[in-house]
Amino acid sequence: MMTFLLYAGGAWVVLVGVMYLGQRHMTYFPDDSEPHPHDHDLPQMESIRIAVEETVEILAWWHAPADDKHPVLVYFHGNAGNIGQRGYKFREMIEAGYGVLLATYRYNAGTGGKGSEEVLLADARGALDFVTGHGIAEERIVLYGESLGSGIAVAMAAERNVAGLVLETPYSSIAELAHSRYWFVLAKWFIHDRYDSMARIGKVRAPILLFHGDADTTIPIQFGKRLFDAAPEPKEAHFYPGGRHTDLYDHGVGEVVMDFMDRCAARIRAA
Repeated sequence: MMTFLLYAGGAWVVLVGVMYLGQRHMTYFPDDSEPHPHDHDLPQMESIRIAVEETVEILAWWHAPADDKHPVLVYFHGNAGNIGQRGYKFREMIEAGYGVLLATYRYNAGTGGKGSEEVLLADARGALDFVTGHGIAEERIVLYGESLGSGIAVAMAAERNVAGLVLETPYSSIAELAHSRYWFVLAKWFIHDRYDSMARIGKVRAPILLFHGDADTTIPIQFGKRLFDAAPEPKEAHFYPGGRHTDLYDHGVGEVVMDFMDRCAARIRAA
């Protein structure tokens, strides 16, 4: 019995070590492709590179707003894939005259960088600085975060005085999400990149729109509900029966997001 316990304990220590050392490989999935807007039926958008540090650039797609009364949506995607695969979400928004910046991360599009919470937040700040550098005030920016990007959007909304915050399939924190899956290795205490939206959401001053599906197995809906409960007013949530992690636009989310953008635009015009 003692021998078994020693072997079991040793195996557990090895497993913890492997997961601790490899956790970022389990969080970030680089995509070296460089999608172009024309290949995704978005000819109005321009493919650009944004300098976020002296020697670091990120790929982004940009469409300027029709005028100074239209908000600009800045989008942060999930941990896998690329912005081209999400472009369809913003076609109607662009046609309505809204500005849109689809930002990627330094570990994508062949830029050669590596992912971490620190560098992805730096990438996000660089994306926002690009927008404000075009003479667009923070108060005209609506942040949109999907999945992993939800934590980035929450962090930016806590730092800046933006017009709105949209959260698609968000989590309360990556540490809590990891612990729900890997409780047997005490994952909650070993996570480097915690993306603690619960600690940041109370600092958000903008209206919040959150949506999640109850069939989401990647980020189960209880994490989105927990974040929503902690969020300050004004806020609204839409929870979709049968909605999975990547199909909420098939459930009519596009109309909800457009309505939210229209209300943000109305507040900007009234200011």
